[in-house]
Amino acid sequence: MEYRVESKNEKPWSKDAARPSLRQKPTKFSRMMDDDNQETFKNVSQKPGLQIWTINNMQMVPVPAQGFGNFFEGDCYIILHISQNKGSGQSADIHYWIGNSSSQDEQGAAAIYVTQLDEHLGGSPVQHRESQGNESAMFRSYFKNGLIYKKGGVASGFHHVEPNVYNVLRLLHVKGRKHVTATEVEVSWNSFNNGDIFLLDMGKAIVQWNGPQSNKREKLKAVLLAQDVRDRERGGRAQIGVVEGGAERDSPELMKIMTAVLGQRSGQLKEAVADDEPDQVQNASVRLYQVFENGGNLVVQEVATQPLTQDLLHSSDCYIADQGGSSVMVWKGKQASKVERQEALNRALGYMKAKKYPQSTSVDVMSEGGESAMFKHLFKSWRDKGQTQGLGATYNVGKIAKVDQVKFDVMELHARPELAAQQRMVDDASGEVKVWRIEKLELAEVNPNTYGQFYGGDCYLVLYTYQISNQQQYILYMWQGRHATKDEITACAFQAVNVDNKYNGAPVQVRVIMGKEPRHFLAIFKGKLIIFEGGTGRPGVVNPERGPRLFQVRGTNELNTKATEVPSRASSLNTNDVFVLQTDHVCNLWYGKGCSGDERVMGRSVSEALSKQDKQVVMEGQEPAEFWVALGGKAPYACDKRLQREEPPHSPRLFECSNQTGCFRMTEVHDYAQSDLDEDDVMLLDTWEEIFLWVGDSANEYETKEAWNSAQDYLRTHPAGRDTETPIVSVKQGYEPPTFTGWFGAWDPHKWSGGNSYEEMTKKLSDPASLAQISVDLSNSFFNKSPASGGGYRAPGGPTGSPRPSSPISPSAQRAPSLSPSSGFSPSGPGGMYLDPEVLINKSPSELPQGVDPGRREDHLTDAAFENLLGTTRSDFKRLPKWRQSDLKKKAGLF
Repeated sequence: MEYRVESKNEKPWSKDAARPSLRQKPTKFSRMMDDDNQETFKNVSQKPGLQIWTINNMQMVPVPAQGFGNFFEGDCYIILHISQNKGSGQSADIHYWIGNSSSQDEQGAAAIYVTQLDEHLGGSPVQHRESQGNESAMFRSYFKNGLIYKKGGVASGFHHVEPNVYNVLRLLHVKGRKHVTATEVEVSWNSFNNGDIFLLDMGKAIVQWNGPQSNKREKLKAVLLAQDVRDRERGGRAQIGVVEGGAERDSPELMKIMTAVLGQRSGQLKEAVADDEPDQVQNASVRLYQVFENGGNLVVQEVATQPLTQDLLHSSDCYIADQGGSSVMVWKGKQASKVERQEALNRALGYMKAKKYPQSTSVDVMSEGGESAMFKHLFKSWRDKGQTQGLGATYNVGKIAKVDQVKFDVMELHARPELAAQQRMVDDASGEVKVWRIEKLELAEVNPNTYGQFYGGDCYLVLYTYQISNQQQYILYMWQGRHATKDEITACAFQAVNVDNKYNGAPVQVRVIMGKEPRHFLAIFKGKLIIFEGGTGRPGVVNPERGPRLFQVRGTNELNTKATEVPSRASSLNTNDVFVLQTDHVCNLWYGKGCSGDERVMGRSVSEALSKQDKQVVMEGQEPAEFWVALGGKAPYACDKRLQREEPPHSPRLFECSNQTGCFRMTEVHDYAQSDLDEDDVMLLDTWEEIFLWVGDSANEYETKEAWNSAQDYLRTHPAGRDTETPIVSVKQGYEPPTFTGWFGAWDPHKWSGGNSYEEMTKKLSDPASLAQISVDLSNSFFNKSPASGGGYRAPGGPTGSPRPSSPISPSAQRAPSLSPSSGFSPSGPGGMYLDPEVLINKSPSELPQGVDPGRREDHLTDAAFENLLGTTRSDFKRLPKWRQSDLKKKAGLF
């Protein structure tokens, strides 16, 4: 099929022009499309979780759970992830992963199965194309401990056999800090370099060798990967040791093992290999194309460039959104033809080929109503079907809903941080307020009688103090006037550091640009916030005579009201609002026809703070002549029907900001949680109305400085045309307000006071003496065998079908060695054995293997199986109350 991409100014293809036909000769792929594939998908579960298939002989073959995260380079895989959304049902994502050595036939079969699986699930899933080494953040989030790329696959003639989980010898090259990948490389010292981490996997023992130039975060991620291999592939029955490449003499026993496998090292190791280019967080060049058929030919015609608006999308059509070649997204309208919907993925691939984009370009396909957060972020605004419009409360958890205009229950905000985050309110604004103004580049306290009055020629610091659980919390607002000098703005930032230091770094710092005040800032001034366009509030300074002054008042109560000075012209009026017109003789309160009674009350309150003059109410349409004279004469103004402003329901996004790889880079973290906040880095959380910069305790000064600059660049280059004056909030580790923690779901305030550091984790691993003890067994079993001699173990990742053990004990179950696993747990079952979960779940006491306590079945599960069945780690489970433990065990069939 031939594709032609037309620009916005070109006319669509002519029906009379000679164009290639869409019709193609029947192929094995088209026959696959015609076949009834009910049998193929009958075992597809629609419960929340992860399911993976590989393409074997043009068929979808399920991959066992123990193989999740292992990918053979010669294969293609299909991954289905179903998640349960709060209050909005389920959502599904289908990924198809292409190995670097996979065949064209396998790739074609995978693409067709993805389309059919999408239809089987009702057409609602979002489809994603993933290529080896260029996986999306969403894809990598399913495999928290990392991805392992394995040599071979169906296309290269290898078979995925699992005769003996200990008969393995491989070297894994580990890269990455946030998203870890491990690639099988030649088992030789020639594969090593000074900058990366390598895992020498020998079945019964795994030795981690840390390059001298690797950092602590990379080392920690590699340890977690090694433990994951041990638990999933060896049933927890393998020893792990760590060698610091810069101090090999400190690990003589481990080095003996490595030398026995790799031989004596000669010469110097290679220098560190540079990491890939920094992730492209976003590309400001976004174009929208309409895809349609014209006279039997395919037309891809440009519709618009950024910033895009939702009304460009019509339900009867399909569209391609091209983000500057970094990603291609296809949107399928609900009323588009079946053929158009089925061909959406193929058309995206054809478009990529026509544009000569690299294979690494990500491709996503989604249906109307099932748009991804990434897709919505390309649009200036987005409204989901059924989203509340107009006045009234909305409490859509997980979305940025319009703030409910009622008095807040402070206890509920503290108890429900997700509500605090949505409302952008840490409390009910009843805390203490202290205000300073920058005068001669120093701090000068502001008279409390004038709190709430801010002049555009000044800069201010506002310290707000409140309590949560009897503990003092602080927010430091840095308000920058539009007409303040650069020196004053610089001094404001400098003085903020001084105040921050005075409180030992506890305050949350918020940059506030004049006119962009966040909700909580409005609330702390109790409806008396007045923004003067220019001038200064410094005592003794006489501001220039300005004549009549006009203020626009917006808000319905003391928590959300502010008055902003606008040009004293009739064209500034708006029929939906209240205005205060101040002259030498009188203070006019102008009520537009569209304003509410609550808005009128707040307008009068503001006028009392503005002036002690007599107040004269002026109703729209009944203005006296002197009113128009004060405004320079009558003129047209905004008098349309009220359009209630709503914030688009954009999902929050988290980015890691780091320079530990030698250059500053921002990497998105998908499906994020508190555990993704790295103490060594600065993290950027985009909640659309605000940008949070979370600063870890170990983040360096360069990262912190660059993060501020990057936050502003992020707003400036955002494809949706974001407001560059969006508030930027700086949050330090350990001092997170509920407006921040609420975006993370479950939040543990004690996380960083305990937990396992890299050093603590390595201490828990097997000691070198024990590893040396089993080196004799290792050398007797396969050290003298060639890895290519056949019958070697290929770690899980291929299809099921290998012979199952006849014994109910899993193939990895062995008598526990002298050292317990890293969790400190040693099974108490028969001979200290781990058992296959199938012989424990939903079995009566008489059906259990001999020696198993019916009340402690969980003791015979590996750590991986334990967490998979009970949804929590073994250590966290032990901390739960007995009733909660019993409840979890009942649900898992272990009671």
